[in-house]
Amino acid sequence: MRHGYDDPKPRVGFFTDTSVCIGCKACEVACKEWNQIPDSNQGFTGHSYDNTIDLGANTWRHVAFIEQQVPVDVDGGASLVEAAERGGLVDSSGVATYQEGDGIRWLMSSDVCKHCTEAACLEVCPTGALFRTEFDTVVVQADVCNGCGYCVPACPFGVLDRREGDGRVWKCTLCYDRLKDDKEPACAQACPTDSIQFGELDDLRERAEARLLQLQEAGQSEARLYLGDDEDGVGGAGAFFLLLDEPEVYGLPPDPVDPRRRLGTVWAAAAAAAVVLGAGLAAAVLGGGE
Repeated sequence: MRHGYDDPKPRVGFFTDTSVCIGCKACEVACKEWNQIPDSNQGFTGHSYDNTIDLGANTWRHVAFIEQQVPVDVDGGASLVEAAERGGLVDSSGVATYQEGDGIRWLMSSDVCKHCTEAACLEVCPTGALFRTEFDTVVVQADVCNGCGYCVPACPFGVLDRREGDGRVWKCTLCYDRLKDDKEPACAQACPTDSIQFGELDDLRERAEARLLQLQEAGQSEARLYLGDDEDGVGGAGAFFLLLDEPEVYGLPPDPVDPRRRLGTVWAAAAAAAVVLGAGLAAAVLGGGE
């Protein structure tokens, strides 16, 4: 028995291999079409060809576009700063500079809700609108959500948001309705390069480790798994990624932590402050009485 289910299913999730993502946004389109999500075209920022910008109530899958200018003689896995340092292309103020003949590297990654093991969003929800399914995924029940928004700041990845004009929170369900019919999520089915891989989490982790080793042996020294194990600050994630650079480059927090883990420290500090304040007030009262 797990999470109240007499017959729980194996935990499933996503492994996103960003090294083969081509930025086609087929996953975004498939997600919107299947889940009937409203349009989220925010226009171009001038910094990227990405027109959906970030995850939100109307964008459950978001393909990030990152353009890096790096010296052509640097391995493809080098980060921007490391590339500049290796090529000696840093000016006196420490700012990276580039010369004629430098190359362009595109990094693309399809982001999604992480379906955390320690899901703060679920724990802070006062109505039970967020629940854990028999597949160990986290889903919002729109008909139960009252729009309080408590879950929005609780998410360490900034995934959750309330829909404008609606007020309720919406996010990726990992296509719960499709899972119940033994179908893979729409985004994974639509991905033409198999960048988004769906399956049982244990199998995906083995596949990811093998792929990481392959890339590192090929010279991609900065390749790494993000949220690839249970020691990740959220107790393990149902969606993890193979990145070719640091998480911050992709707009991901480097050290995500379930904010509830800090509650003990916060309450202890508050209690200590209350004791000091109480002692100060008592001393003031007694001193005034003299």
